Amino acid sequence: MDSGVSLYGIIADLRREHPTPAAMQTLDMVVAELGRTRDNLKEAVASLEGKALPPGGKPVLDELVQRAREDGLYDLDYGPDPYDKPPPEPLDEATAGIGALLAISSLAAMALAVVAVVIGLRAILSTQ
Repeated sequence: MDSGVSLYGIIADLRREHPTPAAMQTLDMVVAELGRTRDNLKEAVASLEGKALPPGGKPVLDELVQRAREDGLYDLDYGPDPYDKPPPEPLDEATAGIGALLAISSLAAMALAVVAVVIGLRAILSTQ
């Protein structure tokens, strides 16, 4: 058995060894849970305990857990999710200056728009 490479290698082996619809559905459910738990099989299996497995899926799940434990892949922890919140970057002077110029030019454009509306309204009202 050449499944010691990764958890997904074990799952691929089980798909080949158990090509039944129940096994496929069970392994699909495990893979979906692995996506939510960042490849932590222990947490994925815990999430599946409240869900109904296809008939005949429990032995495949048990075999997956056994093989993962043998290969040290049962309770993996990759640390905090790097995509959850990006680390804040320091604001340098050039970026702050560009931001200030954009803010000032936006305010100037709004002021000019207000002046144009006032002049236009005066012109309309003075012709009546």
